[in-house]
Amino acid sequence: MASERDDRGGNALPRRIPLGRSRRRLYFERRIWLFLWLLSLPGLLLTLFVLYQSAVEPVTCAIVIGCFLIVWAFAISLLMEQIKHPLQTLANVVSALRTEDYSFRARGGRRNDAMGDLALELNRLADGLQSQRAGAMEAVALLDRVMSTMTTPILAFDHEGALRMLNPAAEHSLGLQRKDALNRNVFELDLEALLAAKDAVSFPPSTARWLVRRSTFRLQGIPHTLFLLSDISAALREEERVAWERLVRVLGHEINNSLAPIKSIAGSLRQRLPLPPDEQADIESGLEIIETRADSLNRFLQAYRQLLALPTPRRASVSIAGLIQRVAHLETRVPVDVVPGEDVSILIDADQIQQALINIVRNSAEACMSQDVLRADRVPLVEIQWGRDEKCLYLSVTDNGIGLTNADNLFVPFYTTKLQGSGIGLALAQQIAQAHRGSVRLANRTDGQQGCRAELELPLT
Repeated sequence: MASERDDRGGNALPRRIPLGRSRRRLYFERRIWLFLWLLSLPGLLLTLFVLYQSAVEPVTCAIVIGCFLIVWAFAISLLMEQIKHPLQTLANVVSALRTEDYSFRARGGRRNDAMGDLALELNRLADGLQSQRAGAMEAVALLDRVMSTMTTPILAFDHEGALRMLNPAAEHSLGLQRKDALNRNVFELDLEALLAAKDAVSFPPSTARWLVRRSTFRLQGIPHTLFLLSDISAALREEERVAWERLVRVLGHEINNSLAPIKSIAGSLRQRLPLPPDEQADIESGLEIIETRADSLNRFLQAYRQLLALPTPRRASVSIAGLIQRVAHLETRVPVDVVPGEDVSILIDADQIQQALINIVRNSAEACMSQDVLRADRVPLVEIQWGRDEKCLYLSVTDNGIGLTNADNLFVPFYTTKLQGSGIGLALAQQIAQAHRGSVRLANRTDGQQGCRAELELPLT
């Protein structure tokens, strides 16, 4: 059905199709006023007839007719007031109901009276609508309270893909601002992956994985889609850690069973030397290789055990500014610039967080010292800064290296693209952050410069 705009309210109203031509009619008050004056004609004519039959003088006749008209006009005005006032009152009540103002009531209503019955029914209608509105407002307030206290991100989009609802958890997790995000299209917010997601989704540059649950509902008759996101990154990482731990236990047991006798036999054979000169050099070289590889493999296993056996953090109040200064002084290969910020005290395990920062800064420094950077005549530089919001502290380490080339394997233990890298640093930093209920994120710089930005996020409480 076609619709048109109401000039006063701006709401879409259904267009009524005229059934036929209608003649112009007078206003309701004028019609009543005209009918009442028409009712005066018989009395006026009868008065004139009586005066004529009585041969009353014209002056007296004019006075009588004038008095009759004045009295009749006064009676009409009183009657019109009795008709108009209740109708205007009821019209004001209906107008208030139309604008969702339920504070107006019609007074003087009583049963067995046509106008009184109408007033009572309108009052009952206003009471019912006010009760429904109060219930709806309480339900919306309860919904807002539940959404604001939930740690799970919740978003709602209308049928055109515009964001209509989101809770603080969604603002924090997806980097949105309510005042800027509401009513914007899903493509403008870079959340189109959410609409196409079937099971899980991630939003770069964050490495978090979100399990997506969706449902539909109607708000003011308009269909909406509700998205509820559950962060499964921690669960996936924990499952991965458990799988690695089981694997290391099996491999460690089997390799140690082989390493011990190999190392022992190699040592025993070395003690049985000398042999003929032409064979001694080859045997010593072979035994040395066996011992070296056995030691390397043992260090490999010990490093992995250290990664998996991270102790529980011993929390104490620590000054972040002092901790960052100590970390910056430990890196001497490249300049480390510390951007001054608010000195924040936070409950953490200082040794573990310092080790995590050392690993991140070391990784950034090695990225700055790559041959590609040196050939580009760029001065290697690492910058550390920090900031906070109401819930979290953010420590960021920025370098001007070559940037990330394979972000999928950043936190895979022993995966490295460096010749002398061990592949333990970032994995250990992530383990320490998770033990503090935080996280580590890495992404290429977005400020027009080449390099990488690592961010360590720690909760303040």
